Amino acid sequence: MSYFPMFIELKQQPCLVIGGGSVASRKAAVLEDFGARVAVIAPVISAEIKAMKHVRWLEKMFTEEDLCPSKEWMGECCAEWALVVAATDDTSLNHRISEACRDKKIPVNAVDQIEDCSFIFPAYQKEGEVVAAFSSGGQSPSIAQYLKAQIQPFMPPFLGALAVCLGEIRGTVKQCTTTEGERKKIYQTLLELAMQKEQLPTEHEIQEIIQAAIEKEAW
Repeated sequence: MSYFPMFIELKQQPCLVIGGGSVASRKAAVLEDFGARVAVIAPVISAEIKAMKHVRWLEKMFTEEDLCPSKEWMGECCAEWALVVAATDDTSLNHRISEACRDKKIPVNAVDQIEDCSFIFPAYQKEGEVVAAFSSGGQSPSIAQYLKAQIQPFMPPFLGALAVCLGEIRGTVKQCTTTEGERKKIYQTLLELAMQKEQLPTEHEIQEIIQAAIEKEAW
């Protein structure tokens, strides 16, 4: 089954990881990378998880009541989990967690148990707010990792800053042009220039490209 590639906002959203080992640690790190408020529950939690600066953790056995986060632990604004990850080494427990989450309409990922997942973690490459993600529908993670490796050379470190740069000039570009085609041409020219130079375009270069588009449109 293929999964619809929907990108969602997780910044400051409460996310629960159930499990305290290396797999849980990796999932918590991914969620933290996207700005989520991560909580971890497990009877034994690794030192790696405990060392994560912004991750809350609680050493206890999971109970279904944990699917309703306490205000004392996660804060007043946390009414429910945005998503849950079942990352224990007990497949039957992961299955029970999945069923409980589905009953409560909470998106759930049970690691390596595709039938118990309502969403999956893709292999991804991230530069700033630019994200490329790949999935094989949970069938072959090696394919997703292969595709991630192929895209890495085309996502230089400045790409995130370039996205911010192009976003900041959207208002100016819209005011100076009348057609979507002209706007697309400006962005494409700036993108090609940046990738060729392997750095952000200067303010002068941006103005030159915008002005050239205006003059061409007027002509």
